[in-house]
Amino acid sequence: MSTVADARVTLAPPLKWAGGKRWQVPHLRPMWAPHQHRRLVEPFCGGLAVSLGLQPDRALLNDTNSHLISFYRWLQRGLQIDIEMANDKALFYRHRRRFNALLKDGESESAEAACIFYYLNRTGYNGLCRFNKGGEFNVPFGRHKSIRYVRDFSAYADGLAGWELTNLDLASLPIRRDDFVYADPPYDVQFTHYSKGGFSWADQERTAEVLAKHPGPVILVNQATERVTALYEKLKYTLRYLSAPRRINRTGDRRPAREILATRNL
Repeated sequence: MSTVADARVTLAPPLKWAGGKRWQVPHLRPMWAPHQHRRLVEPFCGGLAVSLGLQPDRALLNDTNSHLISFYRWLQRGLQIDIEMANDKALFYRHRRRFNALLKDGESESAEAACIFYYLNRTGYNGLCRFNKGGEFNVPFGRHKSIRYVRDFSAYADGLAGWELTNLDLASLPIRRDDFVYADPPYDVQFTHYSKGGFSWADQERTAEVLAKHPGPVILVNQATERVTALYEKLKYTLRYLSAPRRINRTGDRRPAREILATRNL
């Protein structure tokens, strides 16, 4: 007899997500294993790679990107994609215009918006999710040779069963004292328009300070910039460093990006 956990084993992250953390799961499993009885909380759940990789029985998954959470809620209902999908530039921009029209008309949580969001994610440039100051999705057409689209997401209805999905500010997130928190905020890089309103350095500081007060286990990851390292050290996190499977790619520098994994109460 199959279980919900069995269903999650076979589920890949449904989106192509920039900065996805699937590669981190082998590093996280040994830290999660003694705490599997706890609820997993992700204040910035992103592409769901960590939750699908760790397979908690109970989870509170939150993100500041309301369109992302709306898409996941439709996955819980067994979303079926019924729009035209092709790796075609004209079609991409037609769907992008329609998506922004839905946002303007207050239909951002509709099934149609969820379907288009999936298509734009798979077809747009580098899995980015970016909005302009007016709140319009403005990622350009991608450079994919071919794309494998999924239309039937019925398996995710079981896979995401029992997981609570929210779109709240960190300060409003109902974190319990015994929760296991894995936090992957937007990284300390120039690109900050992941959701309307962006994510500033003040947001980075607030995230680290709020989670430093949590009495349960905490894992906080970020790009290992000098100021992030100094902030986490000041707040008494235990630090270790990982080489991410991506390149810095700035001024010709092709070294692996260095990421910081900060922990408390582990």
